[in-house]
Amino acid sequence: MRIVTWNVNSIRARRERALAWVTQHQPDVIALQELKTTDEAFPTDDFAALGYHAVTWGQKTYNGVALLSRTQPTDVVRGFDDGVDDPQARFIAATFEGVRVCCGYFPNGGEPDSDKYQYKRAWLGRLDAWLDDHASADEALVLCGDFNIAPDASDVCNVNAWEGTVLFNPEMRAAFRGLLDWGLTDSFRLQDDHDVVFSWWDYRRLAFVRNQGLRIDHLLVTEPLVARVERVWVDRAERKGESPSDHAPVVLDMRWP
Repeated sequence: MRIVTWNVNSIRARRERALAWVTQHQPDVIALQELKTTDEAFPTDDFAALGYHAVTWGQKTYNGVALLSRTQPTDVVRGFDDGVDDPQARFIAATFEGVRVCCGYFPNGGEPDSDKYQYKRAWLGRLDAWLDDHASADEALVLCGDFNIAPDASDVCNVNAWEGTVLFNPEMRAAFRGLLDWGLTDSFRLQDDHDVVFSWWDYRRLAFVRNQGLRIDHLLVTEPLVARVERVWVDRAERKGESPSDHAPVVLDMRWP
């Protein structure tokens, strides 16, 4: 089974690239973030022509998440359903062939002293509560998406430059560890090859050319899937060319069932 996470930074801007990538790599499930469009405007028919079902939770201009799959999804959930009045479309989950896939577009946080950062902190707490109430570390589950958190010093291009930012600080690293303590494993770290690999590069200052990026896009798996992971890789090639997203797809290949 191939499960992919990719922040497309506008599906309308990246429509042709996304369709071409799916055609080439044939994922079983692809989790998309930052759609920046409504459900009605999502190119559902285009992906259907390639043999994919689409479940979306869109939002005009901002945010938005989707799950595309070869098989019909079941038990679709949009949002945390926790009674919080939150208009931001950032979380969607569904089950595919016995694997629960949860896709999140985690808040960026703006600046550490901003309201946006307080929202990020609260959102992470709501995710923790949702996992406690609606998921189990004993089931086959993948939590993936743009986490907007670099969990380790090896996941940032320049520790001194990034330390203390909303993407890399002690509190966010602790929040990431909290997800691991719940029962998730960073699938990327299961590999013997620990070369520095990033998944996001700023559009500015030739960051991609200089490989000045961060690893903030993750696929976390529960124990039933750990031994089934075969490879996790970042498709840097998709970050090249004309009008790419600032994120590259991150691919999890595993044996399932």
